Amino acid sequence: MSRYDKYDPKDGGFRAPLNAAMVTADVGVMYAVGLNTSGRVVKGAGNTGILAVLVVNQPMAAGEIVDCMTDGEIVEFTLANGSAAAAGTRYYGVAADGTFSTTNTGTRLGWTVEAGRFIARVGRGTNPTT
Repeated sequence: MSRYDKYDPKDGGFRAPLNAAMVTADVGVMYAVGLNTSGRVVKGAGNTGILAVLVVNQPMAAGEIVDCMTDGEIVEFTLANGSAAAAGTRYYGVAADGTFSTTNTGTRLGWTVEAGRFIARVGRGTNPTT
């Protein structure tokens, strides 16, 4: 079950209300998220495009405030089917439903350092600059 490990609340993300409830099946799952026209967090691109990743640790009702991560680390990271992710793999957010993939399309979310540790650097360019 994925969970936030390193997260700086001052500059590692932002807080916003959920547009829809996060149910038991959503707990511990990483989603790429954006904001809708009401400024609420939605799975996928919403109106703003993908801005962050979100992992909740319990079911949450619509309207509850969540921490959306733009810069940090997620541990116990697994793929949607529950299997371990491969180390050294880049992941991208799928705009339609907020899932993630290794296909180089969509918004870059980050990469894995080891199989269960995901480094979130949402939206940063694919080529580092010096």
